[in-house]
Amino acid sequence: MTLWQAYGLYGLVWLLFGLVHSLLAGPTLKAFFHDILGNRYRLAYNALAILTFGLAAWIGLIIFDDAPNIEWGGRAKVWLGIIGMSGWILLFIAAGGYDMRRFLGLSQATQNASEDEPLRTDGLHRFVRHPLYSAVFLILIGGAWTHFGLATAIFGSLYLIVGTWSEERKLIALYGQDYIDYRRRVPAFIPWRGRAT
Repeated sequence: MTLWQAYGLYGLVWLLFGLVHSLLAGPTLKAFFHDILGNRYRLAYNALAILTFGLAAWIGLIIFDDAPNIEWGGRAKVWLGIIGMSGWILLFIAAGGYDMRRFLGLSQATQNASEDEPLRTDGLHRFVRHPLYSAVFLILIGGAWTHFGLATAIFGSLYLIVGTWSEERKLIALYGQDYIDYRRRVPAFIPWRGRAT
């Protein structure tokens, strides 16, 4: 298999991964599985997301098993390390700004809590609308040491961009004008406006 074929095949794996997640998060299948699973839907959805991501990564490792190494220079490796570590630090800081029990679906499964949280515009949300995604972008870029890592960074980033577009439509439907105003003031991933709220 050529390198281009490996990238193409892994791209198809990510496309299938994205389609499965989009269908499961869409209103039709979400309602269907919500009827079956009740308040355990979000917990089951997140568990399935982890399993399917793990499966996609495992397939990617197999696809790129014989790929040649990327010859990064010393400075590039240092920068990739800094970017990746920054992403992990940002991920932990950003996660602290969420009710992680609700985010994972544990509150809904055990306490019948609502799936939706109030609109968050505090903490890191004053700088970017999606701080967790910002962190994941950095982690993906920092992991681009090999062709598998580079392909994962490319396709994972595309998945996040498309997923954000879909998620923001749901957020507008949920929060209305408040979210539209917030979106106008605060950038999605890169805090180029500084503290915006």
